[in-house]
Amino acid sequence: MEQQSPNPQAGPTQRLAFRHAVSTAADAGVAAMELAEQLRPLGRPDLLFVFISAHHTEQAGEIGLALGRALEPGALLGTTVDAVIAGARELERTPGVCALAARLPGVAVHPYCSESVEHSAAEGEEGVRAMRDLLGASPALRASILFADPFSTPLTRMVPLLNQARLPDRAGRPAGEIVGGMASGGAKAGENTLLLNNRVLHSGFVGVSLSGPIRVDTVVSQGCRAIGGNMIITKAKNNAIFELGGRPALDVLRDTLDILGDHERELLRRGLFVGRVVSEFKDHYGRGDYLIRNVAGVNPQTNIIAVHDLVRVGQTVRFHIRDAQTADEDLDLLLNAQQLYGAPAGVLLITCTGRGLNLFDNRHHDARAIQNAFADALPGPERAKMGRVLHTGGHAVPLAGFFAAGEIGPVGDASYLHGHSACAVMFRE
Repeated sequence: MEQQSPNPQAGPTQRLAFRHAVSTAADAGVAAMELAEQLRPLGRPDLLFVFISAHHTEQAGEIGLALGRALEPGALLGTTVDAVIAGARELERTPGVCALAARLPGVAVHPYCSESVEHSAAEGEEGVRAMRDLLGASPALRASILFADPFSTPLTRMVPLLNQARLPDRAGRPAGEIVGGMASGGAKAGENTLLLNNRVLHSGFVGVSLSGPIRVDTVVSQGCRAIGGNMIITKAKNNAIFELGGRPALDVLRDTLDILGDHERELLRRGLFVGRVVSEFKDHYGRGDYLIRNVAGVNPQTNIIAVHDLVRVGQTVRFHIRDAQTADEDLDLLLNAQQLYGAPAGVLLITCTGRGLNLFDNRHHDARAIQNAFADALPGPERAKMGRVLHTGGHAVPLAGFFAAGEIGPVGDASYLHGHSACAVMFRE
């Protein structure tokens, strides 16, 4: 798909601008009209994200076309979802349509979709070249954002190819982050709807790459707490860990669990996880250094631990558990670091369907955490001196997003497909 040129009307004094909109109308036509009215003050957007709750699945294409006619965006990208997010609200278990519109002066916008590439593209260099063409990869790439149907898109194979497809920037690091999420509006193949401009798809993926004068920062909160210590895999095959530190893997796990308190044992009901260090070239590892993967099962007869990941001898791993308090603290810590850069112009939030009311006692948790972090847009050093501020509806960062069936975001220099995470994409000058 051809790259959209930067907005020719964007003068040198124009700045990056975002605006979000939301409607809870049960009628799809009314919802589209309300969104258009809320977004019109921004002018013609260069990029428009649209998220439509499953209540409007049959009218999703009509909503996208109506917004396209009303706002004439340079590129429109959207999907049907389990629930939408806008401002400081997460609208779970209710009809909702939300949008995030952006004016991107000087930024090149490159939309693409699965119809532009064969899913059967070969692995290796051929697959990398196909993904490079798809992304419009260049040293100026800042981010590529994609939404995929989970029933028809082989993301476990595609995301590594997208990582490899990035070209080095001026510092020699891979240019651009790969971020996004899996459509969650349908329970089986053919029930999700993906939007790209005037196209309506029910399988595959849609995406957009942004290149040029824009900064994109992404935080991925996996919300897990480590238990036990770091261990080296000394025997493994595929997704099975046979030995940790020269001992049977299940024996090491039993020793780790034996020293847990009652509360931590209770948390095991939410599952047990293995965190794999993504970069071994560090003296110490923090929360953001581990890629969290579910323990798929154990075999008491062979002492094997199976995980939802490919593992190899020599990797450093650590057992983890998940709870609401850790998830809350983890997101706050990541956002604290972002405060040093000031409030973003806009935020795209992709959070897991397993979060929200399925994890937290309070509603709107992830959206409010982001708004609280940038409340009143105070400079980073001033915010760092203060305690936690509860969002009271004052100045809000333009924010929209959705609950996903899987989240795509970076850990270290590469992106991965996650579960139970919150991925916040922050756009700045």
